[in-house]
Amino acid sequence: MQLRFAQVKSIGFAFGASILSINVWAAVQTTAYIAIHTSPKYVNVKAMPYANPNAPKGGYISNSSNGTFDNLNSMNGKGRYAEGVNYLFDTLMDSSLDEPNVMYPLLAEKVTFDPEHTKYIIFHINPKARFSDGTPVTAEDVKFSFDTFQTKANLGLQMYLSDLEKTEVLSKYDVKMTFKSDNNTEMPLILAQMAIYSKADWKKRDFTKVTMQPILGSGPYLIERIDAGRSMTYKRNPNYWAKDLPINRGRYNFDRLKYVYYRSMEVAFEGFKTGQYTLQEEFSARTWVTGYNFPAVQAGMIKKEKFRLERPNDLQSFVFNTRRVPFNDIHFRQALTYAYDFEWQNKAYFYDQYQRLQSYFDGSELAAKGQPSPQELEVLKPYLSKLSPLQRQGVLKDWKYPASDGAGFNRNHLITAHKILLNAGYRYKNGLLLDKQAKPIKLEFMIHQDNLQRTLMPYVRNLKKLGIQVSIRVVDVPQYLERTRKNDFDMITLRLPMSISPGNEQAQLWSSKAADEVGNYNFAGIKNPVIDQIVKNIIHAPSREQVVINSRVLDRLLRAGFYQIPTYGKDSTWFAYWNMYKQPKVKPKLSTGLDYWWSDPAQAQKVATYLRKQ
Repeated sequence: MQLRFAQVKSIGFAFGASILSINVWAAVQTTAYIAIHTSPKYVNVKAMPYANPNAPKGGYISNSSNGTFDNLNSMNGKGRYAEGVNYLFDTLMDSSLDEPNVMYPLLAEKVTFDPEHTKYIIFHINPKARFSDGTPVTAEDVKFSFDTFQTKANLGLQMYLSDLEKTEVLSKYDVKMTFKSDNNTEMPLILAQMAIYSKADWKKRDFTKVTMQPILGSGPYLIERIDAGRSMTYKRNPNYWAKDLPINRGRYNFDRLKYVYYRSMEVAFEGFKTGQYTLQEEFSARTWVTGYNFPAVQAGMIKKEKFRLERPNDLQSFVFNTRRVPFNDIHFRQALTYAYDFEWQNKAYFYDQYQRLQSYFDGSELAAKGQPSPQELEVLKPYLSKLSPLQRQGVLKDWKYPASDGAGFNRNHLITAHKILLNAGYRYKNGLLLDKQAKPIKLEFMIHQDNLQRTLMPYVRNLKKLGIQVSIRVVDVPQYLERTRKNDFDMITLRLPMSISPGNEQAQLWSSKAADEVGNYNFAGIKNPVIDQIVKNIIHAPSREQVVINSRVLDRLLRAGFYQIPTYGKDSTWFAYWNMYKQPKVKPKLSTGLDYWWSDPAQAQKVATYLRKQ
């Protein structure tokens, strides 16, 4: 359900005769939660089980970010928005970190809707909700926010909200949202997770422009300092209106949050070593295994920790731009998949820390395994004739990506790739692969992190053995964002968080409509009517069982279409941090729960003393 492209964080109906008419329909209910295809576990708790309600306030935590920033509005899709701006805004409700598809009160104290046949939802705003300047959050602010997102936000967000037909103010604190489709059970979750802006704050401002002027929000933090392009610092709002809600008790404990920007992640790691920032999510196996032997680690000032979460692994992949020749040829893409040698790379570069991704939902119940189940076949059968023969063959088999012997030559798979290319009509001349117009094939692999070149080179060498001329183009972050928005690339690398509760965002990732929209997330340019239909099945699934079945079918279609090469992942999230943080004893299942950590004053003093001596 959730993507990271925007900040994504229930309602008593008090209208006399109106509430009577609503209650005629037994399925319509007013609840202090949203729960789709499940029952909530924490309705009457005083605090979430993965929180420490007595956690002390104080201290700070800081993170690194890559590149730069030039925009405080993450919702308009312009420039690059600053890390952490999501902390400025509250959403209508907030997600449980233990339960898929469950949300609890935040700005909205209740909701009224039919969870089985969802044509509309009414959010009842908590009368105590306040923006940080003390003004109340009202239904007018909610309507303004969604009307604006639907007309002026980035196209990806507009598509995410495309089933919202209209937003109506019913009273000062009650707002009704009606959907275009007759039943969209996911829409309440989508709407509840969107940041709410102040209507008054935007009276003399242009939403479509890049802005570095602070935006009024109702969230737990305020902007303290902007060091343009270099760092963002936020301070905890001591008057935060929602600090005592059950979802927030024991949460947002740090007085300050800071994000420090670096052009290079290697330089960033050197900054972490010297305490320029205090929390490092580690993505490099080489660094994780060999990089943490510096004095601060040896002195016990830095801790390493792995978190195993019950959600899909992030999708890391090489993406083919199928809008371009020869990537529009499934056989060409299949051949390039055989050229990727994970086994040798994992042994030589990654210290055997990674696993080959075999699914777009790897590590979860959504992943397709073995041959299709009878339930999956029932979904697939009406569409098999519409697939290309190669894709049809792929969706019906027990799928496994090609595995090498790890020796580093990948000879057998390169021979297979060579045969595939010849059978598909490609030819060779002077050792170069020619396309079907007899022109040498030249590809550009675009990246924005220079350190990726090392891990890409083995794959590039294998492509050159196939006669394909490949260049690696390193561009800066703004250029990279602009070119990917406009689909101006041959191949890119992608790291994409995948949801345990897939829904509307799947249309942004894989649908034909998204393939043509500037700024959307179908980078591969997939245009497949069967995939379009299965995505619709997921969005409108009447039960969790149907979500799972159709997600597995989608998984099979994506793999067999060779739109990307899923590369590698890890079965846990890796963190290193300066040893001054504490965590609740109970860990959430779906998140690392960083918002519930706190600073230990005694340990923070030890770290500060250590850093002063360095």
